[in-house]
Amino acid sequence: MDKIIVLDFGSQYNQLIARRVRELGIYSEILPYNTSLEKLASEDVLGIILSGGPNSVYDDNAPHIEKALYELNKPILGICYGMQITQYLFGGKVTPSTKREYGKSELTIVLDSPITKDIPKSSTVWMSHGDHVDELAPDFTLLATTPSCMAIAKHKELDIYNLQFHPEVTHTDYGAQIIKNFALDVCKATPSWNLDDYIEKSIQSIKDKVKDEQVILALSGGVDSSVAAMLIHRAIKDKLLCIFVDTGLLRKDEGDKVMELYASNYDINVIRVNAKEQFLNALKGISDPEQKRKVIGNEFIKVFESFKETHKDAKFLAQGTIYPDVIESQSIKGPSETIKSHHNVGGLPETLDFELLEPLRELFKDEVRKVGLALGIPKNMIMRHPFPGPGFGIRILGEISEEKTYILQEADDIFINELIKENLYDQVSQAFVVLLPVKSVGVMGDKRTYEYVAAVRSADTVDFMTATFSRLPYEFLDKVASRIINEVKGINRVVYDITSKPPGTIEWE
Repeated sequence: MDKIIVLDFGSQYNQLIARRVRELGIYSEILPYNTSLEKLASEDVLGIILSGGPNSVYDDNAPHIEKALYELNKPILGICYGMQITQYLFGGKVTPSTKREYGKSELTIVLDSPITKDIPKSSTVWMSHGDHVDELAPDFTLLATTPSCMAIAKHKELDIYNLQFHPEVTHTDYGAQIIKNFALDVCKATPSWNLDDYIEKSIQSIKDKVKDEQVILALSGGVDSSVAAMLIHRAIKDKLLCIFVDTGLLRKDEGDKVMELYASNYDINVIRVNAKEQFLNALKGISDPEQKRKVIGNEFIKVFESFKETHKDAKFLAQGTIYPDVIESQSIKGPSETIKSHHNVGGLPETLDFELLEPLRELFKDEVRKVGLALGIPKNMIMRHPFPGPGFGIRILGEISEEKTYILQEADDIFINELIKENLYDQVSQAFVVLLPVKSVGVMGDKRTYEYVAAVRSADTVDFMTATFSRLPYEFLDKVASRIINEVKGINRVVYDITSKPPGTIEWE
């Protein structure tokens, strides 16, 4: 099967590059920047993409590659840092920008080439870099510019292309076309990969790995863990036992809804653990978001440790980990720079005698949903908005309490129900309410109030690696704010979050 390799130099967008290639029906995978030349020289590797990264080529710990990589006779596309390291190795001049360039810029094509086919002379691209190329290496020709830098270059003889911007993000107008041009026209790759193949291969892989052993799955009731459950159940049937841990940090009445859903729709064994008191006690006095994630993760481990005591034959612990969880939890030494930790990423403590089973860890949310639909899971369940593993633990900013949890559950329930009622729920990608750790003065019934502030958040995205805030109607937001303030005792002010990702994240913590 034809494949295009993405070499990871630490960019938060590297999986987006692979995903854009996959959308073309061409298999793509991400490998460390220091992958052996022997592996990259394989016949099935038709092209190599060098990702961006947070480093300068002059940093002491900068990820460097051998120049012999460019002698493999493979088409190469260097993006951002990938452009800078290419120019550095070929004798170009790379210098720090006077200021970091971040955001949209205007691209102007000055010379046509296969990489810019079907792209207008002027378009918008997305920049995110500190260094830039001051002088191209002698072997390269300039193809396009922005007002601040050399934006596209090509080797005069070899199929080596450089981009200073990020074509993989949706903010670049014709980025998908650039990647298509590289994959199909430059690399000559043949589309031969699809999610149906992925499902069949995953089922076989699970069978081969698990054999006759028992698997315990951490079921949240959300999209990811539900699809993982269905995929694993398809492979091993009654060898799967799902544990639904009700942490007390879930949506309003979520525990009852999850159990009812699985009891009435699926022949999967699910056990509910009511652990609200355990989790809230463990979180007392903790405000730091990373510490909260770790505590919640540790409490999940304790729950599964107790199950290990009564299910000694269980060898595997399965989780609905998907790629955004993985990429945002790694460090530049891993190599992608850490944004936040996830309690279901990074392995298990040695004392917990399970092997991890994560069949979805290479997929994006939209790919997971496609897999779920192909497995026969109802669309209304598959299209539910994502809900974080730590639940309201990271949507209650600061210290968590039972009172704050109740307040947030009520406010969030109002927002979600109004979205559904106004037929807006399926038009946005993820919506929720955040409870802020501050109080504000208000007036209700001619009396002074001093209560919490709630932030309403709604984001539109395809891949959850980049997102924009939803342009919800003012009349709708007015109605939501009025209902929350009038019906939820403890909130007297509602604000709307208009931050995109980047620079923010979708969740507040």
